[in-house]
Amino acid sequence: MADNNIVGIEYNRVTNTTSTDFPGHSSNEDQSWDIEKIKNSLEVKISKLDERESNFDLVHIDTSIANALRRIMISEVPSVAAETIYVFNNTSVIQDEVLAHRIGLIPLKADPDLLTWVDTAQDEKSKYTDENTIVLTLDVTCTHNPNAPKGSTNPKELYRNSHVYAKDLKFEPQGKQVELFKGNPVTAADPNILIAKLRPGQEISLRAHCILGVGSDHAKFSPVATASYRLMPVIDIKQPISGEQAKRFQRCFPPGVVDIDSKGEAYVKDARRDTVSREVLRHEEFDGKVKLGRKRDHFIFNIESTGGMPPEEIFIKSIRLLKSKADYLRNCPIGQ
Repeated sequence: MADNNIVGIEYNRVTNTTSTDFPGHSSNEDQSWDIEKIKNSLEVKISKLDERESNFDLVHIDTSIANALRRIMISEVPSVAAETIYVFNNTSVIQDEVLAHRIGLIPLKADPDLLTWVDTAQDEKSKYTDENTIVLTLDVTCTHNPNAPKGSTNPKELYRNSHVYAKDLKFEPQGKQVELFKGNPVTAADPNILIAKLRPGQEISLRAHCILGVGSDHAKFSPVATASYRLMPVIDIKQPISGEQAKRFQRCFPPGVVDIDSKGEAYVKDARRDTVSREVLRHEEFDGKVKLGRKRDHFIFNIESTGGMPPEEIFIKSIRLLKSKADYLRNCPIGQ
């Protein structure tokens, strides 16, 4: 591996970080654009994938591409969230605007591809339709529980509807949404998010209009809780480290990073687990025996969805958006 592909990690500084006008350019490498070369070298390695989280490696791409995908996932992939709240009655201790804010931040399980964008140029009465808006209602009244256990001090036992949760938001399909969302109603991604606490006589009655949006307009539209990446750590053992010294060397890294073989020598078992704390560089006995770094073109991505859509769908949509941006720039007339 070429040295210019490694970002050096030293005790008090980071080396080989200089950027150029041409990403990844080096005097001894051919950096001419070649789509076949990229196809053959690009690697995607998935290490974890479930309904909420994905962890995978993107190998042999430039930092500008990796960071563009991360930023697009956070701020440009559309999702659905409550935009306008019509409060009919709210006698709880929570002010209307705070209540509306809390509802707006609740992630919704709704396919954004089933909705169109709201035409903001139209007036309030006509801009919301069954093609671009999902309606959720919340009607909750707190009352005494006549069957509460004697001597109980638990509000959930003493009262009915003492706690209002995201699951209390009810989907009301409008027009063709009856068929469009048949068998797959819009629900809160996390049903047990607490919205408010009520006591007997208090009531909340409201109607929420949910629309498409992007994270750059408001964080509530961002489909990811986190979207981040880090460079693959590199631990290069320059000289053999054995015996008791190997055990001390092993303790300088998180569990699972360094192991000791049958000969008693330390070796790198899984550099991916390393957090690059540089603890090993604090000890003089390892001076010159190990070199730390990070691979410049090996990105470990972690995507945590808010629950509105699977993480792999968010990533694929970010690629499509990046492609559409590239197509726009390529076809845009010079000077515009």
